[in-house]
Amino acid sequence: MNIKTILIEKANAAMGAAGIPEGSNPAVTQSTRPQFGDYQINGAMGAAKALKTNPRELAQKIIDNLDVSDIAEKTEIAGPGFINIHLKPEFLSNSLAAANQDQKLAVAEHSQPQKVVVDFSSPNLAKEMHVGHLRSTIIGDSVVRALEFRGDTVVRQNHMGDWGTQFGMLIAHLEDLLNQGVDLESVALADLETFYRDAKKRFDDEEGFADKARNYVVKLQSGDAHCQKLWTLFIDTSVKHSEEVYQRLNVTLTRNDIMAESAYNSELNTIISLLKDKNIAVEDQGAQVVFLDELANKDGEPSVFIVQKSGGGFLYATTDLAACDYRSNKLGADRILIFVDARQSLHFNQVELTARKAGLLRDETSYEFSPFGTMMGSDGKPFKTRTGGTVKLADLLEEAISRATDKLADRESGLSDAERTEIARKVGIGAVKYADLSKHRTSDYIFNWDSMLSFEGATAPYLQYAYTRVRSIFRKADIDSSALTATINIAQPQEKALAIKLLQLEEVLDLMISEATPHVLCGYLYELASLYMTFYEACPILKDDVASDVRDSRLVLCNLVANTLRTGLDLLGIEVMEQM
Repeated sequence: MNIKTILIEKANAAMGAAGIPEGSNPAVTQSTRPQFGDYQINGAMGAAKALKTNPRELAQKIIDNLDVSDIAEKTEIAGPGFINIHLKPEFLSNSLAAANQDQKLAVAEHSQPQKVVVDFSSPNLAKEMHVGHLRSTIIGDSVVRALEFRGDTVVRQNHMGDWGTQFGMLIAHLEDLLNQGVDLESVALADLETFYRDAKKRFDDEEGFADKARNYVVKLQSGDAHCQKLWTLFIDTSVKHSEEVYQRLNVTLTRNDIMAESAYNSELNTIISLLKDKNIAVEDQGAQVVFLDELANKDGEPSVFIVQKSGGGFLYATTDLAACDYRSNKLGADRILIFVDARQSLHFNQVELTARKAGLLRDETSYEFSPFGTMMGSDGKPFKTRTGGTVKLADLLEEAISRATDKLADRESGLSDAERTEIARKVGIGAVKYADLSKHRTSDYIFNWDSMLSFEGATAPYLQYAYTRVRSIFRKADIDSSALTATINIAQPQEKALAIKLLQLEEVLDLMISEATPHVLCGYLYELASLYMTFYEACPILKDDVASDVRDSRLVLCNLVANTLRTGLDLLGIEVMEQM
């Protein structure tokens, strides 16, 4: 159910019937004040300017041809040409009844489902995941969940960094440790940061080690069985570290979603040959380079995009071009979404331009680089440890749970220790995720423990608590909420405001999916919870003097609020609990 879409379709039909030329594109927005109706159509003013006529007169022509009798009880012109729409309580009641009986809350699947490839998380397997991987991982995961909820086919692609010169150094170090009898699982890779640091120190300081590492790179890239075996051991153990983080974060990535850099190795020579054959790449100082006039600087100098090094080695550029070919031509993707730090914008602009010139991206495939901002510390600089080091993502999540445990210890409850532990996990992880997802994807934001763990304001703990408050009503009334079938009667303004908000979930998901912006869903859920609190204060439910039909109607509304909060939070990858 998408009221906005229905109104846009009806407004377009009315404008056509009124003789208004196509392209006027009426805007439909929710009214900010009840006296102005529930929605407003704004198409008359722009059309009137083009037609050089009075906007109110044009608005009247639209109303004369506007068939909204099935959903609206009144229409009226306001101001210079706005059309106010007052929705019928019966229409709202019937729509809510349908949502109450539907597992997806009457959110329709896309009429033309797409195949969408989503590239997200993408850690470097030479090191443990750190806070810099949080945004890509959880933003991508929430968009993936929303796409699947609407019926699209999603191919998750975890483009892990598992190739390159550094791996010669790492497998050489690993070989020596194994020869010393060190246990791989418990010691060698128990701390990837330490492992990498030790290998790098040997590379810089130990005589002969650097030459051995470089030799291993050549052997690895040429398919040497011994080096491949060591590399596989390292990668498998590294992936396990990532899997543990994904499980704790409650994201949907699995080992089966890994499409790492190494997966494209066999295609890289072919990519370079194609670029050279089409005169897209040319030799420059021994390297293969694409010069992109489309991205020229202010002096008119083209952007330089190196696709093969002078020594014949390949780069991220080559791998990303191969990924374009695989995703567009082999998988047949309609959309490709890539969630990467904003600082890589130029690189992905270069990738798309080159790929389209070479036919590695079909015209039918949209290539959507979806950059995100930086998590900042209180000093306004990228988030670091107190000593200035990189914050491991696993440590951050552990601290979130610990802080949530302390926060919940102050609250009275009859919960067992095991229940409190589970709730603390959900609250802590949820707090970190919501604090991030609720910010616009492209914005930097300040990381603050106190604000994200607060039970007041737009936070995950507030929404999780709002959900438990709704559920507590059914426990108090000893009613099975899933069996509610009462007729919904929209009589009070608070009920109407809540009803309209409940029916906007599909509209919100449309926006979230089209722009890859989870913050719109975060904002919607907070608005819904806030409207529920207003409704709860103004509209008694279980008081003795409330008529049974009114009580049952309001209980259905409560049930829909709970289901919508739970569904929305789940789409964000945030868990709820029945009590807290």
